[in-house]
Amino acid sequence: MCGITGAVWTDPARALDEPTLRRMVRLLRHRGPDDEGLYVSRYRVREGCGALPGVALGHRRLSIIDVAGGHQPMANETGSIWVVFNGEIYNHRQLRRRLEGTGHRFATRSDTEVLVHLYEDEGANMLKQLNGMFALAVWDGIQGRLLLARDRLGQKPLVYRIEPGRLLFASELKSLLELPEVPRQIDPQAVDLYLTYQYVPHPWTIFRGICKLPPAHYGVYCDGQLSVYRYWQPDFNVEEPRPAGEYAAELRQLLGDAVGLRLQSEVPLGAFLSGGTDSTIVVGLMCQQASEPVRTFSIGFPVAEYDETRYAQLVAQRLGTRHEQFRVEPDAVAVLDQLVWHYDEPFADSSAIPTWYVSQLTRQHVTVALSGDGGDELFAGYPRYRAVWLARAFDRIPSLLRRLLAGPHWQKLPASARQKSLRRRLKRFGEVLNLPPHRRYLEWIAIFNEWRRAELYTDDFVASLPEEDPFQFLAAAFRQCRSRDPVTATSLADLMTYLPCDLMTKVDIASMAHGLECRQPFLDYRVVELAARMPLREKFRLGRGKRILLDAFADLVPPAVRRRPKMGFGVPLDHWFRGPLATLARDVLTDRKTATRGLFQPTAVRRLLEDHIAGRFDHSYRLWALLVLELWHRRWVDR
Repeated sequence: MCGITGAVWTDPARALDEPTLRRMVRLLRHRGPDDEGLYVSRYRVREGCGALPGVALGHRRLSIIDVAGGHQPMANETGSIWVVFNGEIYNHRQLRRRLEGTGHRFATRSDTEVLVHLYEDEGANMLKQLNGMFALAVWDGIQGRLLLARDRLGQKPLVYRIEPGRLLFASELKSLLELPEVPRQIDPQAVDLYLTYQYVPHPWTIFRGICKLPPAHYGVYCDGQLSVYRYWQPDFNVEEPRPAGEYAAELRQLLGDAVGLRLQSEVPLGAFLSGGTDSTIVVGLMCQQASEPVRTFSIGFPVAEYDETRYAQLVAQRLGTRHEQFRVEPDAVAVLDQLVWHYDEPFADSSAIPTWYVSQLTRQHVTVALSGDGGDELFAGYPRYRAVWLARAFDRIPSLLRRLLAGPHWQKLPASARQKSLRRRLKRFGEVLNLPPHRRYLEWIAIFNEWRRAELYTDDFVASLPEEDPFQFLAAAFRQCRSRDPVTATSLADLMTYLPCDLMTKVDIASMAHGLECRQPFLDYRVVELAARMPLREKFRLGRGKRILLDAFADLVPPAVRRRPKMGFGVPLDHWFRGPLATLARDVLTDRKTATRGLFQPTAVRRLLEDHIAGRFDHSYRLWALLVLELWHRRWVDR
């Protein structure tokens, strides 16, 4: 796992010199503490061939495979093709054997060199053959073009900026912001999206003029122009009825192989173990293939509602792992500044806090950790899918009765100050039943829904927003699943939106802040394609998801884990904003500096604070989003 950055320019006046590149690279040192590499080639005119653009490639390395020989940037024998790469190619050995069979000769054992030779043979078509997580840049000095690419599920980040005569790219925004000429101009649409989803989705970033390359896409920069293409797009409308036993057997084989591929490492390796179904299955499959006890890690908190350690301990004993259990008292005030610096754009998923701590503590013991991320999206595991399932039944009843059941009486139900209370969930469920299904889902997941944003924004900020509704980002994902049942369509829409933009961002930044590589076997593209074809009955029955996981891996999942309710990986924000965060939130959010930004109505912000602190309503996620946004402004915009 690594950090990459660089530029290509067709205008000699836009050249990136080596000292500047080195500064950009060193801002990514946390992603790759083991090694640093640079390659710079000047713009030049070739006789009879036209001009060859200038290029600068920078790399920070976390050494995992071929520790001694995998230095980057890496070139082919003639120095005409150069690669910088962040991630892992899990099928590099198979690809290497094939390339050797066609005459290629290798100087290292690294997966990076496979990319060099595969590009020589196939150009951008090589991406379809890669099983891995990656963000990469390939400089083709023969064609005078740069290839940028990102893995299928968005596990590794890549941002870029197009300027007249130059393209800049990096693993993280902060590397591009090292250049004084890169403007730090806020994109109002990105703020609107952030307050809706708690993250800034691709292709936007918080800054105008800087974009995220979407998952499963590549870009080719040639003759001063960037063209972006999709290279992987499963048909999510295809449903394949098959006997349940066939699906279970194939899933067991594919996921087992995915775990085996992700055990490749020359450095210490382990796994996160929450005690939930997904991490239990991953660890169980690791134990079946490992030659020694698997090292597992879990984190516990003093608030029982957020502590899963007893289940993790139970699984560890059942599977015979070498288990480390960390118990911490998260200090949101102390860690906030670090989170704001590392995420370098507003990111309001508060589970970044426990992810930060478990990554920090795990890195003291291993360099690579496997996790169960992706299981909920692929196999309908989130509790909110139960609401989608229930609402589908509601949509089938006669319209007159439907209007009666979805009437204004839901608004009269008293609000609850407890985030996870049944009353709060019933109120949220009933208030939006009359909306179309996809819009209804956005109302359930939005941090600030449409009317709350309208109440919050100033008139000037509203005037700066485009006509495009933030819902369109989610709606575009739903359109790719239009012929599937609502639960399947919703889970697959989450796979395309929430998973890469929130979960993978959270895990990548929090783990790489500590030089820890995280691998997700459920996100092997073969497992994803299989799960996408499954009918709903294989995943979800009588309001409960992950049925096929529980059936296919019954030998690995203890009964107590099978029966336990889903527990999110979270922190008690609601308590914190009535305790240790209350003073900070009030000081920051009602400060004159915050008000003068002209984004939010001060009276609306104060109302959120007062209602929450008084216990009239739980606004903790909204307050967290606003607090993170303002602290981000102070760190990255105020100069």
